[in-house]
Amino acid sequence: MAQPAPAFERYFDDDVVAVARRLVGAMLLVDGVGGRIVETEAYAPNEAASHSFRGPTKRNRAMFGPPGTVYVYRIYGIHWCLNFVCRPGHAVLIRALVPTQGLDLMAARRGLDDPRLLCAGPGRLSQALAVDARLDGTDLGTAPFSFAPAPVEGPLVTGPRIGITKAVDLPWRFGVPNSKFLSRPFKTERPLTAK
Repeated sequence: MAQPAPAFERYFDDDVVAVARRLVGAMLLVDGVGGRIVETEAYAPNEAASHSFRGPTKRNRAMFGPPGTVYVYRIYGIHWCLNFVCRPGHAVLIRALVPTQGLDLMAARRGLDDPRLLCAGPGRLSQALAVDARLDGTDLGTAPFSFAPAPVEGPLVTGPRIGITKAVDLPWRFGVPNSKFLSRPFKTERPLTAK
């Protein structure tokens, strides 16, 4: 008889949009540095903006790992982006968080002091948390990560994802309403209520 999946795996083994919503408000630390997630984006293999759209490759191999796998990739040859795998080929991009732990270290890594700019955007967030290719394919449930789900699912706003040219009509970007820590304000604040 199969053993039930641990709670951590069950949290991520779900529809990618549900997980992207649920991650807003979760606490994320990397080696004790981080804060509360305020913005996410969902990506699924059946839509052309996703790295998994054409199937597994060397670059996206981690995206086909088990729920809770960390998927890290580089954009523009400069910035690292942090994602969490849900079901195979489905992942949530962590776009922004409110920095609460290790602000001095984040400021030194980013070369600035304004807390609003430390983790407002996936490249900034990864730089502040020292996320890079060495973490690709690791397990979010183990060191150097510390993850705690949001205590409650709060109010959210949704809108189209940022920086893509395909599947631009999908409203799969989620965030905390009016947060000053978002990567970019939502153009049209479309409130969502908790499930």
